[in-house]
Amino acid sequence: MAVISDGLLSEIVSTQACKPGCGQSNGNSSFSKTEHRPVTIGADSTIEIRRVDSERLDTASLAKLNERSSRIPGLDGLRAISICFVFCAHLTGTANFPKALQPLSHLGELGVHSFFVISGFLITSLLLKEQGKTGSISLINFYQRRLFRILPALYAYIGSIFLLATIGIVTLLPHDLLYANTYSINYHWPRSWYLGHLWSLSVEEQFYFLWPAVLCFAGPKRSFKIALGVVAIAPVSRIMMWYLAPSMRMNMDCHFQSVADALAIGCLLAGIRPTLVNWQPYQRFLRSPAFLLVPITLLATQTIVDHPRIYYSLGASIEILCIALSIDRCVTICMGPIGRMLNSRILGYIGVLSYSLYLWQQPFLNRASTSIYTSFPINIILAFAAALASY
Repeated sequence: MAVISDGLLSEIVSTQACKPGCGQSNGNSSFSKTEHRPVTIGADSTIEIRRVDSERLDTASLAKLNERSSRIPGLDGLRAISICFVFCAHLTGTANFPKALQPLSHLGELGVHSFFVISGFLITSLLLKEQGKTGSISLINFYQRRLFRILPALYAYIGSIFLLATIGIVTLLPHDLLYANTYSINYHWPRSWYLGHLWSLSVEEQFYFLWPAVLCFAGPKRSFKIALGVVAIAPVSRIMMWYLAPSMRMNMDCHFQSVADALAIGCLLAGIRPTLVNWQPYQRFLRSPAFLLVPITLLATQTIVDHPRIYYSLGASIEILCIALSIDRCVTICMGPIGRMLNSRILGYIGVLSYSLYLWQQPFLNRASTSIYTSFPINIILAFAAALASY
């Protein structure tokens, strides 16, 4: 993986075994003051990092460069921050964790919603890129890539929990395994702690099943109208469930229809980004001090999470809009202090590992357990060790 450092953008140019969709460099560049240095990233490939004078890098050129890159700058760093939010939430209440940090418990929901927006944005960007290059979207290839990316680590985790339950180390509730293996545990309540976090992966799988097919058969224009409709309807769905189905309140945050707007707004961002790149008032806003109001507003939405009528009707929609704007800024402006942080080696690596971390943090970040293995900071070390072993 290419890592951006020292305020410089990494442009990945494969020099051997180039994957389909990987851009080829012809030696011509619209940028000045460039220098090249090869970096080995694996046994079968080498990448070239092109250092670009940030003063000459305009937004349109950045967009073109990102299209040729195999990774979108900043996304791995944003994933790292999202998984850190989940860790902070699950650490609260565990043995030895500082009580002064208990308010961080609300960050877990923000972290998961950020994952959803990132997922919608990334998947849609990849699908649109494929359609632009080949003229179509191969659903078979998409589902094959998703299966190889998700299933091995997931079933390794579920299998491990099953073995631990069999020998009596952990306790599962009836039908937990059935719902976990069918990607429907987000509709299963109550569920055990050890498999309960798989609700978000079920939402992701349901999204993978639906959205690529919609985009493929309905086409981009109609698909984005559908996504916009989802963003508009989801708050209504949440309020209706709150008032009309009180028995669902404990688990309604996990239902696909309750969180689909987070995925949909990521899809919309990917769809309108070519327009946003060339919309100068918006680009000036991204670079202005006024943009600071976006993360401030995002944090403010976390103060109303415990007021469901306000949060479900308005707060959640404002939250995901702020997340989408923040993602776009981080992807568009990858220079400067924030860009250097998001594209640093440490955050980049944590971001790549975030899926495994999310799977394996659950047994160790268990506030109901009194075991030494679930006490802070041993639980963090063990969670990282398990994630690394399964990666």
